[in-house]
Amino acid sequence: MAARPARVAGAPAPCATSNIINTETETIAAVSTAWGEAGIAVVRVSGPGAVDAAGAVLRFGPKGFPPPREMRLAALLDASGEAIDRVLAVYFAAPRSYTGEDVVEVHTHGGTLVARMCLEALLSRAAVPVRLAGPGEFTRRAYLNGRLDLSQAEAVLGVIRSRSAEALRAAARTLSGELSAQAREIRDELLRLQGDIEVGLDFPEGEPPAVDAGALLRSLEGLSRRLSDLESRCSAGMLLREGVRVVLCGRPNVGKSSLLNALLGRDRAIVSDQPGTTRDLIEEGAVWGAGVPVRLVDTAGLRGGRGDAGAEAPGAVEALGIERAREALEGADVPVWVLDGSRPLAPDEIIPEGAVVALNKADLPHAVTLEDVRAAAPGAGPLVRLSARTGEGLEELKEAVLGAARRGSVLEGGLNVTARQLGDIRACARAVEEAQAAVSGGVGEDVTAGLLGEARVALERLLGIGGDAGALLDSIFSRFCVGK
Repeated sequence: MAARPARVAGAPAPCATSNIINTETETIAAVSTAWGEAGIAVVRVSGPGAVDAAGAVLRFGPKGFPPPREMRLAALLDASGEAIDRVLAVYFAAPRSYTGEDVVEVHTHGGTLVARMCLEALLSRAAVPVRLAGPGEFTRRAYLNGRLDLSQAEAVLGVIRSRSAEALRAAARTLSGELSAQAREIRDELLRLQGDIEVGLDFPEGEPPAVDAGALLRSLEGLSRRLSDLESRCSAGMLLREGVRVVLCGRPNVGKSSLLNALLGRDRAIVSDQPGTTRDLIEEGAVWGAGVPVRLVDTAGLRGGRGDAGAEAPGAVEALGIERAREALEGADVPVWVLDGSRPLAPDEIIPEGAVVALNKADLPHAVTLEDVRAAAPGAGPLVRLSARTGEGLEELKEAVLGAARRGSVLEGGLNVTARQLGDIRACARAVEEAQAAVSGGVGEDVTAGLLGEARVALERLLGIGGDAGALLDSIFSRFCVGK
């Protein structure tokens, strides 16, 4: 059995989270692939006892335990020493491993039983104590050992949960460090500006010269532009991560449910000529265009206006559905207002500002034109004539929705982030804007320095630098699967 090698000189230093207890003295193990029948299963063990643990349950050929990064054939042994599977094992020496610790991966055949027996053997028969890894503990150790910063660690979960090709590419960009690099550059500039101001405050007036307000303002304007660009890319990434929430809304019987079914390519919502058929929100996912995930939401019809003259007042259940429809409309990334093109436009039709307008029932005689709609609602977004029944105009509607979702940003350049990370970027941007106002208004350098400090701390939260991050790490990594 190979002895555990000494740590390689030049290993990355742990991130600046000195108040976090690093449990890397413990050796952990878990199955890192999904449970069930498959070609292979991967059992991972990490920590100072990884080599000893693997050596206790594997029997190698004449060449013995593999050197780092070389995969070798071995026999997996049961408690009696009998071989129960022929496996492949690979050793990653610290610090050049995923966790920054010694790591051994055992690749068994992918039956549930053999992977479980391999894990149980590592936990019970190793000469050193080995415990079961907690959710996300391998990635948490990678963060604590400086292999990843916090934004990259969270991007690992983004890669795992990606539901489209574009979402995966956005997560890969964040995992490669694009977000971290930009955030660190802005943070370093904030630190420099804050330091310059603080130095000036510590000296008597006139010694040394005060920070030039014009130069400071130009620097802050440059930071504000960079933060705006970063926020745009991260907002696009959030859409790719969570899916663009597309809410279909409008009056009863305009064809919202039929349009939902047509966009999904299957019957998901009940379609009826009876007003008020849809009483609650119906939400389904789909992938459009070049791999953009969307969440389609069908809503209850919003009553009112000449088009509903003579209709009975909604009952209690339908009224609740209408209230939920209004709430969904307010929370939509892209609202789609559906109109019945075979009926005249109601004079009191209220189309939300910027909404994509779907003029449905193009297969029937037209009673309203796109020009009529534009004249009645000049603030509306793109107008599309379509037919949910025949499929005419559906692709045009999808393009219009995706165009509205971009809102000037480029989804293809998005960075996968969480709501927490996007909130930190926005908090930084707000503090920088307030600092600009303070400089322009001559409020005082002490106020400006404090605002720059707030902006810097927001980015340090994003990167996991300093502060009491223990609870934050627990929250983040508890969402990972065991084995990652």
